Amino acid sequence: MAVQRYSKQRELILNDLKNRCDHPTAEMVYESVVKKCPAISLGTVYRNLNTLAENGQILKLSVGGADHFDGCTDCHYHLVCKKCKRVFDKWIERLPKEIADINDNGFEVGEINVTLYGVCKDCKGL
Repeated sequence: MAVQRYSKQRELILNDLKNRCDHPTAEMVYESVVKKCPAISLGTVYRNLNTLAENGQILKLSVGGADHFDGCTDCHYHLVCKKCKRVFDKWIERLPKEIADINDNGFEVGEINVTLYGVCKDCKGL
């Protein structure tokens, strides 16, 4: 992980993302943070989100041709609706046996990214 200089704008972006549950796009983050920092540009938001993702402080998910961001880096799955493209979190208490067994073979798992695709209850009309 590269050492980052402190940036008030990056801190604002990170705090905004960590207080959300909706897996926003960069444009959505921009719409939120520009209210607190009118001088911020969309390009600054994009650059900072990518830097935060590269440094492992947030997650970057490519969904339906757009990048979405998640402020929670704790182990969890993502559920993506193929119709509305919304992303939902699915929390797991423990890793499935098949994944846990990988460590037994001498391979050290450093990161797990599981994305499941389907149709959400809103799109199914439930």
